[in-house]
Amino acid sequence: MIMNNARRLAVLVLLVFAASAHAAGTAAPQGALVIVGGALRLDNAPVWSRIVQLAGGKGARIAIFASAAGHPERAGPTNADRLKSYGADAFVVPVAVKLPGSNYAAAADDPAIAAAVRAAGGAFFTGGDQGLITRALRRPDGSNTLVLDALWDMYRRGGVIAGTSAGAAIMSSTMFYDAKSVLTTLKLGVNDGVEMAPGLGFLGNDIFVDQHLLIRGRFARMLPLMLKKGYKTGLGIDENSAMVITAGSELEVIGYKGAILLDLRGASSVPGPFNVSNARISYLDHGDRYQIASGLILPSSDKTDGKVDPAHPSFQGRLFSADILGNTTVTDLMMKLIDSDQAEAIGLAMGHALDPQPELGFEFKFSRASDSTGFESATSEAYSVYRLRLDVRPVRLHQPLYGALRDSAAAAH
Repeated sequence: MIMNNARRLAVLVLLVFAASAHAAGTAAPQGALVIVGGALRLDNAPVWSRIVQLAGGKGARIAIFASAAGHPERAGPTNADRLKSYGADAFVVPVAVKLPGSNYAAAADDPAIAAAVRAAGGAFFTGGDQGLITRALRRPDGSNTLVLDALWDMYRRGGVIAGTSAGAAIMSSTMFYDAKSVLTTLKLGVNDGVEMAPGLGFLGNDIFVDQHLLIRGRFARMLPLMLKKGYKTGLGIDENSAMVITAGSELEVIGYKGAILLDLRGASSVPGPFNVSNARISYLDHGDRYQIASGLILPSSDKTDGKVDPAHPSFQGRLFSADILGNTTVTDLMMKLIDSDQAEAIGLAMGHALDPQPELGFEFKFSRASDSTGFESATSEAYSVYRLRLDVRPVRLHQPLYGALRDSAAAAH
């Protein structure tokens, strides 16, 4: 308990410092971000090659940060070798809490290490525990170390900062920290210093980022955090996929899968169990682009001529899922709805009888709005789905579920 309290106090210090740093203001970065949803495979050439290209091309110096890794002495060289195989001149930065035989605090304030990072064309953060990244790169009082200042200098002048999994979580000004399951997060909410903490903020203060998104149903846990912290825009990227953001203005999805875009500008919520009305949810497939300032979404070249015609739907019949938090379930339902004879689709989220508040579940209603559009690929069975309406409300479930079914069957006879 003492350790937990100390950890939470450290996070609260970071929150206060992050707020003051935001108030001070800085020049807009000219560099790029490559935000990877985790599980980035070695053969994913579109992502690895883009990182190298944005860092300056063949021979570009890229600093590898294994700060989040449980075994940074292995993760650092492994990822350096991966980037070298794509033409980079990658080197490992020895700033990691768990690096054997190293004083991470001294290394983070070493002028020679900071100079090497500042002179690089890019940086790459590996996966692991995002809390270890902020612990390694910020001093106990919340101020920036020399190495973190060097990262910002490199990014502001035009370098690229890339990160996968934990390395993606740090990109926004707030990150999930010690998060519970998606369903428990919906039930119990999020709190500063517990489930969420300050990130490094490379993406600025207006957009929230999450990762491992579709495969773990994490689009739903983004909602309570966004409402709590006042974010109007949320971006969640799936595994082995990336969002490339150039000079803070345009986003492109590359890699294996895609990204979820949440828009809460017109959304509302009321006190009580988690609920939200009139949110907008979009699925950006690989190749799609999103202009951050204007909100314009552009489909990939293979979908440009494939706009879905509501008068000639491909899917008929009601759309329902009993597990909306399942692997890619949300996008499967969205793709069918945009090309369906139905106006809405329903998904449920429920848990085990031994979970907290087992009787509490949630209904996710997806609806076609007047500005909802979809595009179908000419080369694969893939869709891009833009601006569906999303409403989430709490529902009460009889527990245990098998008992409810048994009682219903008995009553029928």
